[in-house]
Amino acid sequence: MFSKTCEYGIRAAIYIASNSREGKRVRLKDIASKIDSPEAFTAKILQLLAKNDIIDSVKGPTGGFEMNEKKMKSIMLNEIVLAIDGDKIYNGCGLGLKKCNAAKPCPVHNQFKVIRDELKTMLTTTSIYTLSEGLSEGLIWLKR
Repeated sequence: MFSKTCEYGIRAAIYIASNSREGKRVRLKDIASKIDSPEAFTAKILQLLAKNDIIDSVKGPTGGFEMNEKKMKSIMLNEIVLAIDGDKIYNGCGLGLKKCNAAKPCPVHNQFKVIRDELKTMLTTTSIYTLSEGLSEGLIWLKR
């Protein structure tokens, strides 16, 4: 459903938020390890998230990545998806057809539209803060 890049981006944001809630800044190497992602790939994703003001990047010897509480509570999953994958998930055809629409629907158009609409609602109403709850207690996990 999401691209690999987007999946890793969501995982990274959740991990960073979880640590930020505890007052910790995290480094690239730790993030890549905890979300089970190659380090170079993770670096590009984190750059993209920072560029889109989803996470904060702090340079220097005590640097790393973090999110303040206000940002954690205001950043919804939708923002990460749009920053990485764009809006294709909300507009694309369930079968990947280019000319599928309400006027000329594919065989799964109407059923897929319902699912797509529910997904959009979930993505636009779920904050990174909410998803980061429970990570440090081991109630949720980010590795496959």
